[in-house]
Amino acid sequence: MTAGDLVHLTTAASVQFLRPIVVRVIRELPERHTYDGWVWIEGYQLNAAGDAVARRELYVRRAGVRRHALPAKDRVPVRVG
Repeated sequence: MTAGDLVHLTTAASVQFLRPIVVRVIRELPERHTYDGWVWIEGYQLNAAGDAVARRELYVRRAGVRRHALPAKDRVPVRVG
């Protein structure tokens, strides 16, 4: 995960996400010791409109983190030619 990534967190990432959330990643926190396959991340929790509503530090299972697609309104059109 890198800064700016949007991730979808469900119970696959941790049991704390019984209600799934979307987070825009600020950074991973590698200085925190974790179990193998787990990671601390810092990010902004987003609401349904894509607005940041809370800054969070989250402990998640890396294999359970899913990338979240950008909403159509946030995609930058690409001009060719």
